[in-house]
Amino acid sequence: MGLFLMAVIWGINFPLIKASLPELPPLAFNALRFPLAAGTVLLVLKAKNRVPWPQKGDWPRVIGLGVLGNVVYQAFFIFGVDRTYAGNASILLATTPIWTLALSTARGHERPGLQVWMGVLATLCGMCLVVLGGGIKIGVPGSVFSGDLLMIGAAITWSIYTVGSRGLIQKYGSLPVTAWTLWIGSLGLVVLGAPTLLRTPLGEVSLLAWSGMVYAGVLAIGFAYILWYRGVQRIGNSRTAAYSNLTPVVALFVAWIWLGEVPRPLQIAGAAIVLAGLSVARLGRERAG
Repeated sequence: MGLFLMAVIWGINFPLIKASLPELPPLAFNALRFPLAAGTVLLVLKAKNRVPWPQKGDWPRVIGLGVLGNVVYQAFFIFGVDRTYAGNASILLATTPIWTLALSTARGHERPGLQVWMGVLATLCGMCLVVLGGGIKIGVPGSVFSGDLLMIGAAITWSIYTVGSRGLIQKYGSLPVTAWTLWIGSLGLVVLGAPTLLRTPLGEVSLLAWSGMVYAGVLAIGFAYILWYRGVQRIGNSRTAAYSNLTPVVALFVAWIWLGEVPRPLQIAGAAIVLAGLSVARLGRERAG
C-alpha cells in the first residue's frame, strides 16, 4: 500500500508542478520546496534517533553528489517540466533505470543478458515515440521538444548520481546518503534561486501554486523518498522499482483530466513501449541475479 501511494504521489506531482510554474518561476519554486524536503528528511532521521554523518574523507564525494544529484539534476528537471507536457516529463524520467543500467555496465558493475538488452532497446524506441508524438519544432514557441531533451538530460544525470553514489550507499546506507546530498543540494538551490525569488511577487501567488510547492517538497521528495527506502528494505530494489512504473500512468491520467493534456496516439504507444521495456529489462536483471 505504501509503494502504491508513493507512485500516486509522484504521478500527481508532475501536473501539479506544471500548474504551479506559471506563478512560481522554476528557480524560485526549487528554492522554496527543497528546504521543506530537507527538513522533512531531517525530522524522519531524528525520529529514528540517529542523524549519522560521513567520515571526513568522504565529504568531497558527498558534496559532489549533492551538487550533481540535486542542483544539476533539478535544473534539467524543473525547466524540463516547464517546457514540455507533464505526461511527457513523467515518461521520459521513467527511463532512468535504463541509463543507470548502461552506466553500470560501462563501469563493470553489471553484465546484462539478451533479455535485458531487448528491454533497453524497447524502452529507447518508446522514448523516441514519446518525443516524436509531441512534435519536433526547434525554436518554435510552444514547442515541447526542448523540454523533452531537458527531461532526458535529467534522467541521465540522475543515473550518473545513482551509479556514483553506489560506494557510499554500500558503506552508509541509502537514507543517510540521500539526506546528506539533499541537504547540500538544498543549499545550492536556495543560493541559485534567491535572485529570482526576490523578484517574484509572492503576495500574488495563488493558493494552488503554494500548495503545489509544499506538495512537491514535503510529499513528493521528503515523504515519498521514505516510502521508497522502506520498500527497498522490505522487498528489495527490483520489486520496489516496479511500482514506480505506475507513476507515468498516473501522471498521464491526471494531466489529461486536470490540465487538458490529451495524449496523442504516438505518445500513448511510446508510453506503453517504455513501460513494457522497463518491465522486460527488470525481469531480465532479476533472473541474472
